[in-house]
Amino acid sequence: MRVFLIIVAMLMSACSLKTPPNNFQYKSVNAFSSYTSNFLSGDDLVAKNDISRAIKHAKRGADLNTLARIYLGECSLNISVAIDDKCSKYINIKNIINDNSLDAYYNLITQNLKHKDITYLPKKYKKFAFYVYKNQYNKAFKEIQSMQDISSQLVSSALIKESLDEKEILIIIDIASFYGYKKSVLFWLKTLQNISIDETTKENIAKKISILEANE
Repeated sequence: MRVFLIIVAMLMSACSLKTPPNNFQYKSVNAFSSYTSNFLSGDDLVAKNDISRAIKHAKRGADLNTLARIYLGECSLNISVAIDDKCSKYINIKNIINDNSLDAYYNLITQNLKHKDITYLPKKYKKFAFYVYKNQYNKAFKEIQSMQDISSQLVSSALIKESLDEKEILIIIDIASFYGYKKSVLFWLKTLQNISIDETTKENIAKKISILEANE
């Protein structure tokens, strides 16, 4: 009996170690997670490889939702650091996906949000989107601070950057700095430099930017 139980345990263990059928989706998500970190950190060569792997894995199945999420994620990260991106990759496939949640997120990051979109957004964005829709940007920023996902904080902040004051921008810079997201830090330092009216502050920011951008 004991031998039988050992054999059963071994079989169950073996089964649990099998690669899941949709492993390509996990690989795609993991590659995009790596892309997010490397992109925001300014490691562009590594990030380029990451996004290529994410897209390659996502294209292994007929369900294009994962691919659409990758395209939207890439677009939103570009927007978070003021890289011009109209989300053309997503637009090219959106009509064959017909996913309200993806369309709602697309409308959010391209600042074409409609009231009905709020219902379909992920929970973490709902209150933020509602306050943006109502032009209540102070409340929207408080919602940003409550977000657990750092990249979501950075993307959301970029969407309302014109309404942020120096204190709020400094908070975002601190968050990006803590994670070593150099590309994001530079973007927000330049944003702060543009709105600051104190010449000494502007000069200090310029020095920081110069040091960060200098080749090592």
